[in-house]
Amino acid sequence: MVVVDSSGASTADARHAAAEYVAAMASRVDADAVVLVVSELVANAQRHTAGWWRLTLRTHDDRLVIDVEDTSDVPPSERGESDLSGGGGLGLIMVRRLSGDLEVLRSSAGKTVRASFPLHAITPA
Repeated sequence: MVVVDSSGASTADARHAAAEYVAAMASRVDADAVVLVVSELVANAQRHTAGWWRLTLRTHDDRLVIDVEDTSDVPPSERGESDLSGGGGLGLIMVRRLSGDLEVLRSSAGKTVRASFPLHAITPA
């Protein structure tokens, strides 16, 4: 398991930790897809939360699980229309399509956005 939190890390640190974790623990999973999902989830936590965020990567039940916790109780949502000129709105759509599994777990401290990948996925050629 790897944990990265906002008290001493940046989005770049989270991406780097994700790439290293996939290489060491989940080498058959598409590392680029995982890094993109981590980047989107952490960036959203930074943008939409006034408090801390925490990234946790782990393997569990034949899955690579990515959890991003933050202090906001507002769940992420897809926009009605995405802005292809750089205005955003594509992040959650990408996360859903890349990971195939996305859920939001609420807690008294905020929420956890969880994406997961099957460990048996084959890295694209």
